[in-house]
Amino acid sequence: MTGIRLTAPRPGWSVDADVVVIGSGVAGLTVALRCAAAGAKVTVVTKALLDDGSTRWAQGGIAAALGEGDTPAQHLDDTLVAGAGLCSEEAVHALVTEGPDAVRRLIATGARFDTDAETGEILLTREGGHHRRRIAHAGGDATGAEISRALVEAVRDAGIETIEHALVLDLLKDADGRAAGVSLHVMGEGQHDGVGAVRARAVVLATGGMGQVFSATTNPAVSTGDGVALALRAGAEVSDLEFVQFHPTVLWLGPDVEGQQPLVSEAVRGEGAHLVDADGHRFMVGAHELAELAPRDIVAKGITRRMQELGAEHMYLDARHFGARMWEQRFPTILAACRAHGIDPVTEPIPVAPAAHYASGGVRTDLQGRTTVPGLYACGEVACTGVHGANRLASNSLLEGLVFAERIAADAFPGLTAEPARPPVAAADAPASVLIAPEQRIAIQRVMTHGAGVLRSRQSLEAAAAELARIRAEADGKSAEPGTEAWEATNLLLVSQVLVASALRREETRGCHWREDHPERDDAAWRRHLLVTLRPDRTLAVSATESAAFPPVTTPEENSVSTSEDPALHQIARPGQEPGAASGGCGDACGCAAGDVYDDAMECGLDPQLVQLLEEAGLNPLQIEDLAHLAIEEDLDGGKDVTTFATVPADAVATGDFTAREDGTVAGLRVAEAILSVACTDEFEVERHVEDGDRVVAGQKLLTVRTRTRDLLTAERSMLNIMCRLSGIATATRAWADALEGTGAAVRDTRKTTVGLRALEKYAVRCGGGVNHRMSLSDAALVKDNHVIAAGGVAEAFKAVRLEFPELPIEVEVDRIDQILPVLDEGADLIMLDNFTPEQTREAVALVAGRSKLESSGRLTLANARAYAETGVDYLAVGALTHSSPILDIGLDLRDEPVQREEDA
Repeated sequence: MTGIRLTAPRPGWSVDADVVVIGSGVAGLTVALRCAAAGAKVTVVTKALLDDGSTRWAQGGIAAALGEGDTPAQHLDDTLVAGAGLCSEEAVHALVTEGPDAVRRLIATGARFDTDAETGEILLTREGGHHRRRIAHAGGDATGAEISRALVEAVRDAGIETIEHALVLDLLKDADGRAAGVSLHVMGEGQHDGVGAVRARAVVLATGGMGQVFSATTNPAVSTGDGVALALRAGAEVSDLEFVQFHPTVLWLGPDVEGQQPLVSEAVRGEGAHLVDADGHRFMVGAHELAELAPRDIVAKGITRRMQELGAEHMYLDARHFGARMWEQRFPTILAACRAHGIDPVTEPIPVAPAAHYASGGVRTDLQGRTTVPGLYACGEVACTGVHGANRLASNSLLEGLVFAERIAADAFPGLTAEPARPPVAAADAPASVLIAPEQRIAIQRVMTHGAGVLRSRQSLEAAAAELARIRAEADGKSAEPGTEAWEATNLLLVSQVLVASALRREETRGCHWREDHPERDDAAWRRHLLVTLRPDRTLAVSATESAAFPPVTTPEENSVSTSEDPALHQIARPGQEPGAASGGCGDACGCAAGDVYDDAMECGLDPQLVQLLEEAGLNPLQIEDLAHLAIEEDLDGGKDVTTFATVPADAVATGDFTAREDGTVAGLRVAEAILSVACTDEFEVERHVEDGDRVVAGQKLLTVRTRTRDLLTAERSMLNIMCRLSGIATATRAWADALEGTGAAVRDTRKTTVGLRALEKYAVRCGGGVNHRMSLSDAALVKDNHVIAAGGVAEAFKAVRLEFPELPIEVEVDRIDQILPVLDEGADLIMLDNFTPEQTREAVALVAGRSKLESSGRLTLANARAYAETGVDYLAVGALTHSSPILDIGLDLRDEPVQREEDA
């Protein structure tokens, strides 16, 4: 089966191949050439002409460690920095070590790069994020066009079959679920026309990007996300789609111009152009050590911020100092494009603004380009190899296409020779996707530009999600007629919904994902990747994983967002339900493997920050499920909720609102949902109005639940117990965090926690804006007064711990100023100032002078908290946060509506 398919006529013709490659950019044509050289029968399918892919638009060049003094290790370091903590180091290592030889093979294929007239050496330039000149270019600023020319000529010389003007529709599979070809539609007349099929034993997606999701983009009109949409419908995972790179310097043509817009290459800045505002101020100087050559996300943000500050629609790129000769020789393409729009960069600054440029995420692959669907490969911009992380380093894209295309060729065709081809299974029974009306394309682009562009927030993303859902609902009422424009609009809507769902989920700013409401990078909670799959009912399953490498084999089920209904509505089913239903927790029938607790917990619907905290504590994250079962089992004690059982009909269905009775900060919502999943005997719906860590006011709804009335009332007390307790801790912590705001000090908990609930209570502290102390007696040392007595002195106690456990951080409690220097000299990581006054604390801060972290403990109250914080101390340790915080009052209100029976629901 093909999974979901586009509504389209049955194929009226077919061709056979060993390998079918979809796309004719650097990645696709390199795969085709390498497979053909190995003896494979290859068919290349391309949406436009063979030489009209995205590669030809690449101006800057291709990055590789080719220059004297440069090394793959240096290239790796620059790539990892640009990727903002989300690159797969293994993938980057493959890129930078195999890259130089891949470029040399490209030259041997016929690509001609610019060289020094005297030495014949390849000329190298520098671009944003690179600390060395390592960008090879051709024709000055026409590198992509030259690479495309060379590869197209080689493909034609090799006699490789090509099908042009063909829009790929869906993946074909054999009876075992392996890729067996593709269906496609040829636009126009030729040897083939209309809908047909290419039957092949390996399918390689090299379809390029999805820039046409946005109103303003550097991508050609054909970049409508077709490959990502096909992969989703086929059941493959996509990853990191929220990381869309907006090129900082795109020629600004006016406020109402939409579609593909001319790029002003980063190489212009690499050669010394300056970013300035209307007054000539270089606003990037001082904003980053590399100024205009900072990574693209930083430059795009810098431009956008300056535009906001000045109320301007664009900034300027000033390269008048280049002179006419340099412009004509080094950047002839850009010079011509500017002059065609009435701007002469030789004599005036170029108006520029950010526009959508490159998708760092895509179809998830391993290091051989294999996706999670057997026989389906992906490379180039459509793929997520792990190379780019949260932000692509300039000019790494062409190199990635080369390197991973060669890896696919080395894996794909040799693997096919061992087994015979199998015919594809007819796809007529697969559910068909409704088609979006072509005129909705502009509406989708404007929604995405306004709601999910350079600047994002929960409000803008939720508005975008709602509008996309409305567009989808209209199509559900009346599907458009099959055709190229309707298929493209349908693909655009699907990838837009995935992008928005992922951007909503990632509550931080990282790389090219910029959340105004979460302006900081959060490694503790979000140094991981979001994976998305499409269910047969066309809902999205979004989950998180720390690894950018290949599997999981289990479909992620966390945070299921309906693509046809309110995006805040989560469909949840009991553990053990049929695949395809979302799970509120594991249970015995979950199917999670025992090996990777983190992935299992994430796939079973647990909050990523909570899972992280549990793992740091050395605890199994799935204990949340154990807690949920235990809560219900203790409440029922082997019996039933007799009051509910007696008064409520078995088939009655109700809607209830969990509501705050007082102002505060909430925590524990996900845990409450896990409890609900255990209590419920049938499907239930949860609408989450707030998230853990949100401030709420009295009367505000937190969760709305719709399920069998008996199940809801049975779960009520257990859910309220955990929410009230954790929200009370979060609320108390928030009061301290507010008191310390702006001082540089943080409030943190102690080990005064409830047995069995320590990790949850510490999680609640984080929700309230605090930080955590050690989780157990074994993960860090805290030398207190009794240890000092036993060891014979503070310094002696410190030395004893360091000798026995040299790798562990050591905190030492002191109650006098004279005790500080001895432990400081020994190398204490943190010193706890026990019962010091603010004046004594200030003296200790001056004495330590930054050589150790300092924590105040004892004598602390909310009234004097700021006085302590303003001394310069790092932490205020408050045991009362988890030991004696009052609860936050939360209640359940059943809605006053007619009792609904199950048969009417």
